[in-house]
Parts: sequence; structure tokens; C-alpha cells
Amino acid sequence: MRGLSGGIRLAPALAAVLLIGGCTAGDPRDDDPVVAQSAIGSYLAAGHAQMIHDYKDAAAFLDRALAADGGNYDLVRHTFLLRVSDGHVAEAVPLAQQIVDIDGRTGLAGLVLLEQELKAGKYDAVVKDAQAMPRDGAQRFAVPLLLAWAEAGRGQFGPALQALDGMNGVAGIQPLHDLHTALIEDFTDRVAEATASYQKLTGGAQPPTWRLAELAGNFYERHGKTDDAKQLYQRVGSDQGTVDVGAAGRARIAQGTVPPRVIATPADGAAEGMFDLAGLLNAPETADAALVYARLALDLAPHFALAEMLVAEIRDGQERPADALALYEAVDPQSPYAWMAQLRTALELDTLGRTDDAVSRLRALAAARPTRAEPLMEEGDILRGHERFSDAVQAYNAAAERLPDPQRGDWRLFYSRGVAEERSGEWPRAEVDLKRALALQPDQPLVLNYLGYSWIDKGKNFDDALGMIRRAVDLRPNDGYIVDSLGWAYFQLHDYGHATEYLERAIELLPEDPTINDHLGDAYWRSGRLPEARYQWQRALQFQPEATEVQGIKTKLDRGLGALQPTVRGG
Repeated sequence: MRGLSGGIRLAPALAAVLLIGGCTAGDPRDDDPVVAQSAIGSYLAAGHAQMIHDYKDAAAFLDRALAADGGNYDLVRHTFLLRVSDGHVAEAVPLAQQIVDIDGRTGLAGLVLLEQELKAGKYDAVVKDAQAMPRDGAQRFAVPLLLAWAEAGRGQFGPALQALDGMNGVAGIQPLHDLHTALIEDFTDRVAEATASYQKLTGGAQPPTWRLAELAGNFYERHGKTDDAKQLYQRVGSDQGTVDVGAAGRARIAQGTVPPRVIATPADGAAEGMFDLAGLLNAPETADAALVYARLALDLAPHFALAEMLVAEIRDGQERPADALALYEAVDPQSPYAWMAQLRTALELDTLGRTDDAVSRLRALAAARPTRAEPLMEEGDILRGHERFSDAVQAYNAAAERLPDPQRGDWRLFYSRGVAEERSGEWPRAEVDLKRALALQPDQPLVLNYLGYSWIDKGKNFDDALGMIRRAVDLRPNDGYIVDSLGWAYFQLHDYGHATEYLERAIELLPEDPTINDHLGDAYWRSGRLPEARYQWQRALQFQPEATEVQGIKTKLDRGLGALQPTVRGG
């Protein structure tokens, strides 16, 4: 399923500017042995909890450490960060004040206090305190956003736009600046200016993001620009079917219903800004920082559905599915994002080992919306993941019945059904589906790889198959599994030189994959590199291959692969 989008698309390079620093804990003080022992024990327990992203327990352990060593400044800073990360911003405020009393309004602590002032409607205080804050790290873009919305709250349109200019100077930041310019123009009822700004934001060749379509469409509907709204919703509706922004907007227009403002208060606008920054940072290497900004967005706007879902997505990536499940279930059923949240709820249930509950939930969704294929496709994916391939095929069949006129984006259904059919021993059906997926999306690397590999494995269409896998590698050169497929295809064609070359590259990409290690061992053996072959087979066993593969690898370690075969030109 696609990841969440903010109101804008920003350059990933900006993430480096936004990283939150200065919140790591040092060693507890040890001037009192009893205090030190108690504090150190809690501190170590907190470190383990934080390592597994259990922020609630980590904060609780640090609370104990603070109780034993209340003057430890590093513990205060660390506990503060964990409380914010766990969504307990109000509980973090007293600690933020302690930090600011020592360090001044720098770093995340100063930002949280500023956000609290704006949340309380203390716009004059925000303006005063923001002007004195440094603009680096976490504050580089967040402070100008909070200041701009405070000025908007004071009715100061010019100073609000000037505050946004404080974000300039970093490549790629212009979309964020332009979005909040439009939102402030909208909030202050400057209709002509807002119209021009929204048209600039949505006028590109690419469809707008869900959130941008929602914000701009809401403006158009409120000001009687229904043709503009319809056109916008049509663009977003066809490409992003798991979100109902377009459908909901078109339904309102048909009924003559005028929606309320999306951004109704300065706190809503500031929440949008924090969400946009979180979306920018939503990558594996910066997930902790993204989580902090998303939590601040929810503190400002507790029912902000997209922010709830972004936090859920981050927590899922941190392997905290119970937290993610609770957040998805909290999304307002009337939100245009509720359908996606309900689908993701089922995925979290499966992750928690509640597969039957997940399937039941998806079937209920399918019954509630008899024209939508997504629940049945997700059911098929879950069943396929549990190697219930025949059951998965049935779910995919039901999904296909709901797609009488498949579009380019529907390639995934036929690819997934083809995989399940192939694994069920129904190769003729699988081949038809994989070809259909390729017809819908001719350069889809997963389909090119799977169909090409299957043909070579079955001893047919060698030239076409090898060309397809080569193309897949060109499209995804850092995908270790696809590179492995190309190496193994050359092996099947007895071209052991090329096989070794690509399998060694695949090992560099996925060094602990048992199948790739096994394949490389076979290529080494056929190339006459017998000690290296045995070494790779032993590594394959170390990395826990599937039970059905273990005995075969052990047999090769004992007997090898038999007589060497000559290398021939493949493809």
C-alpha cells in the first residue's frame, strides 16, 4: 500500500536540515552509590525499551531514574524526548521548561513551549518568543511556521507572510512556503490571492496529493468554484482509490452541501505545518524525528486523521503493531481517509497474529462496499503471505470480478494472483495473469522478474526471459532479489561466469539471505571454486533457510554437485 503524503511534495535532501539533535542521555551521576545503582538500573532498562521503540516503557523507566537522580540534566532531556515521542506532550512540558531554564529556548524543548503557547491562543507570546529563538536544527522551519500562524491569529497578514519567508534559503523548500501562503490567504479571507496560490500549487502535470486536493478543493467549494473543485477531485480520485477525498467532494457538490473550513484556527494551520515536516522526514533513517513532528501535529489538532495515520505508519515501521492498530482504529469513520485506515487495520491485525480477525474485517469491508476490490486484494495478499495459496487465488478471483475494465494501476492484482497460482501448481493460469500484468505495466520490474525467472526455470523462452530479467535489474539495480534472479538465470543456462558475477553482487546487497548464499555456492562449485562453494553453503545454513531446503544444502556440503559442467554462452 502506498505511503502517506502530506499537502506537498518536498525534496528528501531537506531531511538533513530538520534532524532533531541534542536529546541523547548521558550516564547518570554516581556521587551517591545507592542513588547511582538505582538510577543506572532504570536507565539501562529505559535504553533497552527505547531500542525496541517502546517509548512508553522507556519513559516510565526514566521517570524512575529521575526519581532516584532528579538533578541529572541528561535524564531530564532524554525523558522529555521520550514523552513527546510517545504522544504525551503535556507531560513533557514541565521537563521542557526545566531544559529551557538551563539552555534557553533552543532545540526541541523551546519548540514545544512555543507550540504550547500557540495552542493556548497566546499569539503575542509566540511572536515575542519566536523572534528570540535560534533558527537551526528542529527550529529551521518549524519556528517560522508557528510564528506565521501566530501572526495570522493576530490578524497580521503581512507579518505572517514575512514569517514564512524565514524558511527560504534551502533548496526544495518553496512548495512548503507556497502551501502555507495559500492557507494563510484562505484563513484571512483573501479570496483572489488564495485562488491564485491554490491554482499554482495544483496546476502541475502530476496529480496533487490527497491533502492538497482536500485543502484546495475545500476552498473552491466554500467560494462557489465548483467546476474547479470537480476538476481537482477528478484528478485525485482516479489515481488514489483507497482515499475518498475526490468521492466525498463530488458527493458534497452534488448535494449542494458547503463544507466547513479544514483550517479553522491558527492551531489547525500550525498542525498542518508540523504534519508537513513529519511527512518530509518519514524515511527509515529519520523516522524518530518524523514521529516527534507528527506528535506535535496531533497535540495541536487531536483529530487530524492524516497525522494519526502517519504516526501509525511510523509505529508500524518501528515494529509496534499494537500502537499502529489503535491509531488506525481511532480515525474518524467520516474522514475521507477512513477507508484506508480500515484496510490498514486489517494488516495490523494480521501482523499481531490475528489473521482470522483480519480476514473477517476485510470481508466485512468488501460486503459494505460491493464495488471496491481493495479489501479482497488485501485478503489475498494476507493469505498468500501465509502460504495459503489456493485461498489467496479465490480472494483475488473475487477482486478481479470487481474490475471489469482493468486499468494500468491494476497490474498488481494480476501479478499477485499469478504468483499465488504458480505457487499452487497452476502454471498455465499463472502465465496468463503474469502476461496480463505485464501488458498493463510493461516495465514493472517485479513482473518482468517473476515471469522471466519462471520461464527459465521451466526451460522455455530463454532469450525473452533473460532479456526481461536484465531489464528488471536495469530498473532496480539495488534489489538483491532481482539481481539474484539474473544470476540464477545465467546459472540455469550454464553461464557460470555471469552467474557468479551477479550472485556476488546480490550477496553484497543481501548478505544474510540463505537462498542467495546457496545459489552463489552452486555457482562457485560449477566454476571449480570448491572451498568457496562449501563456505557459501555453510553460510546459507547459518541464516535459517526454509525447512524444505535444509537437507538439500547439507547434501551438497557432503557430496557437492557432481561433475562440473562446461561454461557456455547464455541468453
